[in-house]
Amino acid sequence: MKLLLEENLSSQIVRKIIDLYPDSAHIKNLGLKNTDDSSIWEYAKMNDFDIVSKDADFYQRNLLYADAPKFIYLWIGNSPTIEIVEILRDNFDTVCQFENSESASILVLE
Repeated sequence: MKLLLEENLSSQIVRKIIDLYPDSAHIKNLGLKNTDDSSIWEYAKMNDFDIVSKDADFYQRNLLYADAPKFIYLWIGNSPTIEIVEILRDNFDTVCQFENSESASILVLE
């Protein structure tokens, strides 16, 4: 399972979850910093990433397009990095079920 963390999330999150989510990355480390949402979207689709974001724009985009990468929406407001790490770690089983679902394209974590 590969998570792609968008720009508004700390790049430090990746090293704190890599044991559970191998091959995950932050857009900054992929040379996609300051890239528009469409480009990030396409990169995720082409490289089998699930996008992780607090950005409602990705949520809306996922609702509009049938051929979308999976999207994990962190509906948590302005939370510290450690809280985001805990949410991703504590919900590992839920994220795995989501990843394996043929029909689910959005997972909301609070």
